[in-house]
Amino acid sequence: MDTKRTVVFAASLKSDRYSNLAVVRLKENGYEAIPVGFRAGQIEDIDVITNLEPIENVHTVTLYINPRRQVEYYDYIFSLHPKRIIFNPGTENLELQKMAEARGIQTQIACTLVLLNLGRY
Repeated sequence: MDTKRTVVFAASLKSDRYSNLAVVRLKENGYEAIPVGFRAGQIEDIDVITNLEPIENVHTVTLYINPRRQVEYYDYIFSLHPKRIIFNPGTENLELQKMAEARGIQTQIACTLVLLNLGRY
């Protein structure tokens, strides 16, 4: 299986948040999930990255941050050189989408959890 190394951007330590559930479900489905968040801690046994460090071989960045807050992270998101960016519900951002597509990055307005449940991730 292609591991589709996935950065879950704005991952929450709270287990009732969709970003947290995405990390758990990605792992359960055999994908490598890398949570990047704003508070140090762990989601299951995975450390949450809080220092915006470089991450190699990223296939997908799945966003869980509202469009107004995304702006300050554009450079970081593009520094990951993802093949795909998923805009989960509430994160849709036409500006970032156009910037990504101009760089040859596939964009998808979708729910990561639904994609996983349907086997279309």
